[in-house]
Amino acid sequence: MTQPETMAAGPPPRRLFVYNGGFWFKPRLRRILELSGWRPRLGLPGPDDRIGIWGASPTAWRGRAIAARRDTAIVTVEDAFLRSVLPGRARGHMARRGPLGLLIDADGLHFDPARPSRLELLAASREAAGLGDAARDGIDRLRRLDLSKYNIHHQDAPPPRPGYVLVIDQTRGDASLMGAGRARFLDMLQAARDEHPGARIVIRTHPETSAGLRAGHLSAGDLHPNEQICDGPVSPWRLIDNADAVYAVSSQLGYEALLAGHRPVLFGQPFYAGWGLSDDRAPLAPTRRGMATREALFAASHLLAPAWYDPCRDRLTDFNGAVDQLEAETRAYRQDRDGHLAFGMRLWKRSSIARVFGNGRGVRFTNKPSGNVTLAWAGKAGPVPRAIRVEDGFLRSRGLGAALVPALSLVADDLGIYYDPTRESRLERLIAEGPPPGGERRALALIGAIRAAGLSKYNLDGAAPDLPDHAGKPVILVPGQVEDDASIRLGAGTERSNLSLLERVRAENPGAAIVYKPHPDVEAGLRPGIVPDADLSRLADHVALNADPVALLEKVDEVWTITSTLGFEALLRDVPVTVLGAPFYAGWGLTRDLGDIPARRQARPGIAGLAHACLIAYPRYHDPVSGLPCPVEVAMDRLLESQATREGPVLRMLAKAQGALAGHAWIWRR
Repeated sequence: MTQPETMAAGPPPRRLFVYNGGFWFKPRLRRILELSGWRPRLGLPGPDDRIGIWGASPTAWRGRAIAARRDTAIVTVEDAFLRSVLPGRARGHMARRGPLGLLIDADGLHFDPARPSRLELLAASREAAGLGDAARDGIDRLRRLDLSKYNIHHQDAPPPRPGYVLVIDQTRGDASLMGAGRARFLDMLQAARDEHPGARIVIRTHPETSAGLRAGHLSAGDLHPNEQICDGPVSPWRLIDNADAVYAVSSQLGYEALLAGHRPVLFGQPFYAGWGLSDDRAPLAPTRRGMATREALFAASHLLAPAWYDPCRDRLTDFNGAVDQLEAETRAYRQDRDGHLAFGMRLWKRSSIARVFGNGRGVRFTNKPSGNVTLAWAGKAGPVPRAIRVEDGFLRSRGLGAALVPALSLVADDLGIYYDPTRESRLERLIAEGPPPGGERRALALIGAIRAAGLSKYNLDGAAPDLPDHAGKPVILVPGQVEDDASIRLGAGTERSNLSLLERVRAENPGAAIVYKPHPDVEAGLRPGIVPDADLSRLADHVALNADPVALLEKVDEVWTITSTLGFEALLRDVPVTVLGAPFYAGWGLTRDLGDIPARRQARPGIAGLAHACLIAYPRYHDPVSGLPCPVEVAMDRLLESQATREGPVLRMLAKAQGALAGHAWIWRR
């Protein structure tokens, strides 16, 4: 989770003279260069300056000509191997976001075999060889998360049935082809036929060709019987996994096939040829590269060579930081790409819903349930059972939803919803699947950061609890709940009210000191659940009014609850939890369960696995500063920056009016 800060010290940036408009009209590209120590300039370079060119682009000759005339060294710049969700030539606001990383190379150009590039030198280095474990985790993480250079593919697009020879096409004029044209691709296709007689052949087109942005080299007219074009939004990793053999010229998909365990047949000289890992039909000189492991090659290409960028924090990051961001953006796009018709969204939430779920064709709202609805607030999804259900996440905001504070995190569940144990939810599947490689480490780091920062779901500015001395008695915290909340209606057991909860806890723990904390919405007079004072005096030893729940957890020995999220927050802090209902965190071997738990909850994920599913994999986070989907770590930063998560002036006025009408909830809870 550790990510490098923006360069704030060290030598001043070096001047980099550039003559390609993209360096000036693509802000993110220029920003990554600046953070990496280069200051783009126009004009003529001096003795200590460098000239920057974009790979082997049609405009690169300008920089090369001036470099030759003024005897100035060249720095090549290219996209890194995890670029973005959409191809750079695609249209729309998502395509304009720019790359998440660059290869900035003062030695050569990674796809030009004329001389060794920085990537090539790194692949042969001891540094890369020593990163085997990190590289294996990185490869496995990309495969598990289904991430590649471009990520317009989606999980419901099936690949061809297994058992084919994969032939990978590329776009015409692709700089990495180094002049290779259609004849080379036809030779490759014929070789695949000759070497696999009778086999089914699948030709994979480039995403930009599929999108109609650039022409490819192979088309339907080149097919023989038992051959097919694959141009749909299919996962590259699934396409590779189902292939018996892979043929490529210089495509990154050929490299990913190598990383997945294939020995690709190569008709070009890409950076991943010549290491003893591929069948090279246009071999380099035998002494050029030597031997390397897949892990060393990946360490060079993904861990060491790129300058990775964090667009939310506006700073450089590492490989895992870039993957965190790309995962968030890709998940959002895959769910939103076709746009949404949303039902059951309160008026005050609609602007934030439109922002969070606007990563495709946008969000429209309706008050009429129909089969066209794709998004519904979970509590109102009954008339639209096939819609994705939306609810607040577990690190929500600095303030209450009932007080009209917008959420930083929302869950969007395509199976059920986390608080409803009567049916399987996407969260349950994520818990059962377990985290991807490196996920447990990330989750443990996240738990540590949450505990250190004292964060909870709502992060209210409560008072520090001043509990009396209970003379050695065990102290039990009983969090009150909103009694008409859906988690009570669907997930409670015998006890369905705060009064019955307190009575059960007192009956089973006669010698304990019971601390009762009313729910914030109930305290604010916004929701039902008040326990009469007479009952509180006989059942609770202390009532923690307006208390900070996190500080309370540090002063108690255990928590008893029906379905409160505070039970989950207690687990994150190693506080034992007894549940009387069936909340999302029960049934996994981490709680004492006295309620009726669904039999399907058989996995034993440990606290790190539970936290990964609940806080990383399940919710969607939206950064209010950059306007981008973001990973949970960015959302945590924003929660600690209170101004970034406060409601606007209109919502503040509505919240005050709502408080004045707290006894007439039917008016504002529409």
